[in-house]
Amino acid sequence: MKHNMYHEAINWDQLRTEHPIGDDFVKFGKKSRDEIRAHQDKLFVRCVERAWQIPFYQRLWGNAGIEPGDIRGLDTLSELPMFDKSDIMASIDANPPFGDFGGLEGTGSGRPPVIMHTTSGTTGNPQVLLFGAKSREVQNLMLGRLYQFQGLRPDDIVHSVYGHGMINGGHYVREAVTHWTNAIFMSAGTGVETRSARQVELMRDFGATVIVGFADYIKKLAKVAIEQGIDPVKDLNIRMISGHLGREDKETLSQSWGGVDCYDWYGVGDTGIIAGEGPDRDGLYVMEDGQFVEVCDIDTGKPVADGEAGDIVCTCIHKDDVYPIIRFNTHDVTKVVTGKSSIDMNFTRIEGFLGRSDNMVKIRGINIFPQAMGPLLEADSSFAGDFICKAVRDEQGRDEFIVCAEVNGPRDLETVTRFKEILKKTIGIDCGVELNAPGELAPLTQTEIRQKPIRLLDERFK
Repeated sequence: MKHNMYHEAINWDQLRTEHPIGDDFVKFGKKSRDEIRAHQDKLFVRCVERAWQIPFYQRLWGNAGIEPGDIRGLDTLSELPMFDKSDIMASIDANPPFGDFGGLEGTGSGRPPVIMHTTSGTTGNPQVLLFGAKSREVQNLMLGRLYQFQGLRPDDIVHSVYGHGMINGGHYVREAVTHWTNAIFMSAGTGVETRSARQVELMRDFGATVIVGFADYIKKLAKVAIEQGIDPVKDLNIRMISGHLGREDKETLSQSWGGVDCYDWYGVGDTGIIAGEGPDRDGLYVMEDGQFVEVCDIDTGKPVADGEAGDIVCTCIHKDDVYPIIRFNTHDVTKVVTGKSSIDMNFTRIEGFLGRSDNMVKIRGINIFPQAMGPLLEADSSFAGDFICKAVRDEQGRDEFIVCAEVNGPRDLETVTRFKEILKKTIGIDCGVELNAPGELAPLTQTEIRQKPIRLLDERFK
């Protein structure tokens, strides 16, 4: 049987032409809006053609009364229905284990090369993530060139604290750096994969100059270095940090490493990178040769005016092989940045991640679904049934997740410990637990007056 090889599935010259890197990327970003839109429309047509071959889209669009000739380009994009994670999970449930959204069915031995990862699967089954060779390398390229745009150099040594395993993040970042930059990549992973004290030693011994990952853990490493007798400024050589900062205090993060440049970028597992800060650090530039972003009203789904908050709805115009993504509602909230770029880039800019429009919450890189806490706590006989969760941020900028639960019987340390163990086993991080008497949480959850009780109080951005 002949195998379809990953690298043979890619037209590398065409890929580089349609998705430029380095100086060519900067030149492309300075094209007129009309030129950028024409490029996007050309790629979008290919995505639509591919999507019509896939049962998921045949069903999604067919149920909305849409026929192939109705989609005439990006001007008609807003007429198409959105989909989100729940639709993908329904596809997987109906067609296990891969769903019918990837376009793998019916290909037999001719199946295209596929990269598979999953989401973290905080509760229940994790979501499958599928990438074709071409679309995988485009998202790798877009992240690699963003790092370069932010200041990554060929002689840099990149220390990564992204996790690995089945989750996409660490693998994807590694591919971006090793495939599309000349920097050396150190895949240290999380503190579980490589203990924090050892990570600091590795940075010192191998001369790491750049750290990539989530802000909370990067800040922790600076404290660990001091505890180990290693000065993060004098003994280490970090000059740049790039990661998921959200509303993190960049100045605090920067100063913990001696005033280094810190850059934010945004993406989700399905799409890869969507946008990232450039050298001006004035909003996140949407990678518009690969992504088309709409910011839509949370309630109506209609596009909002620039400067107004709404859901990020992404169409991956580079994904025309495996799992096309057309109008994927991330349920992450952002705003379009108004005004002209100081570096004359004509790409749309967004403010980055401002929070969730639904009730999933992201704590230190882990997606947590508040509604799922109740079923988990039912494993303990003292749980009285009502609960509410709080996301808080302490003075050091560390995000915490607290589960407030009503219990029958003693509200003591032993009960708190049992509940914390149940939650950590499934979620993977330590959670705070606060115990309440039966009925005490009703004013917060509004269980008695709402069909869907309130399960999350996000207090981080007040």
